[in-house]
Amino acid sequence: MSAYLDWLEDLNKRDSRLRAVLRRSLAFDPGAFPAAYPYVEPFLKDEDSPWRRQVHYLVAALWAAHWKSGRTGAPLTIGKAVAQHQLVSGFASTERRFIALLDADADELPYRLRQMVAVLKDPVIDFHALLVDLLRWHAPDKRIQNQWARQFYRTLQKGTDLPEESETEEESA
Repeated sequence: MSAYLDWLEDLNKRDSRLRAVLRRSLAFDPGAFPAAYPYVEPFLKDEDSPWRRQVHYLVAALWAAHWKSGRTGAPLTIGKAVAQHQLVSGFASTERRFIALLDADADELPYRLRQMVAVLKDPVIDFHALLVDLLRWHAPDKRIQNQWARQFYRTLQKGTDLPEESETEEESA
């Protein structure tokens, strides 16, 4: 787990309002809900990048919305969690939502992620991986979006009777 998520977990143990405030912040643009400031700002300290600040607020809010006591299992990346949901539910709309998420720009991303995390009620989500990925969301080569797509479609493939293609040396490196 990341230092940031450890920070949130520690605050959660000491302040019962934390999750409620952070969940409420999802109704606002990331970083625009003053009640969330006491929970996120001390961790950010001297961070000046608007995108990094927004991502930290967004991940904190999504973490709070998804948090459930006693949740077990290995944390899954968003791509794998969405694929598992697709396999279990069989809803075709899951894939459409996921593709819309992959195509989201900075303005749409909080809304699309909020929708997706709301759908993923059961799996444990790897919020550390989500934080790291979102910080690199704007890479010109769209490597994060491509990574999520690979995770999604490979997990779907493993869950069906389609033959798996072996990884090339280039992919495994």
